[in-house]
Amino acid sequence: MKKILTISSFLLFCLYACTNEDKNPAEPESDVNVVTNFIQSALYGDYEKARTYMVPDSINQERMNMIERVNLLPDEKKGLATASINIHNVSRLNDSTTVVIYSNSFKNNWDTLKAVRQKGQWLVDFNYLFDHESDTLMNKKDSIQ
Repeated sequence: MKKILTISSFLLFCLYACTNEDKNPAEPESDVNVVTNFIQSALYGDYEKARTYMVPDSINQERMNMIERVNLLPDEKKGLATASINIHNVSRLNDSTTVVIYSNSFKNNWDTLKAVRQKGQWLVDFNYLFDHESDTLMNKKDSIQ
């Protein structure tokens, strides 16, 4: 009986180990992927995960802290968490800088994020959301489908 319990425990442990997913998701391989992952994490309200896709500087961190402190109504949280991301334009300025114009299906407000390649890794420069020139947003009629 003791042997059966030991074997059963071992098999359960092995089964758990085989099905336990890696806690660290693969790094995004492209500029648009990192922007999409960043936006999706923020829409879900997973700001810690969103920070992993961000340029790790103090201004980016403080601006994310501001966003995190915004109290949303339950309907808003649900709407954002279930929203899809709409990419309207991707402008590759050079081999290490991309500007992405996007919206989400819940709010449908167009905005802009910049992805930068640092040390071979794509990261979102969240500051760009606040600091870009208003003329970098294209007209909705110019959107790509």
